[in-house]
Amino acid sequence: MPIYEYVCRACGAQFEDIVSADAPPPACPKCKAQKTDKLLSCCRIGRGSSDTGFTGTAPRAASGGCAGCSGGNCSTCG
Repeated sequence: MPIYEYVCRACGAQFEDIVSADAPPPACPKCKAQKTDKLLSCCRIGRGSSDTGFTGTAPRAASGGCAGCSGGNCSTCG
């Protein structure tokens, strides 16, 4: 099953959960609210056997952070 990223509409907490694609969104682990939204996650597909993985920083979003957090303070913003 894939790992999905979610954000809670009630408290703003971001979290990950392993769920099947057709399952309803999980409750927030912080405040237990049921109103959570799936986030659009970045992924990388390898180019072949010479691909050694991610070596740069995530692309910048219009709001100043990377496409993953939009706040400029996560580990991928670099």
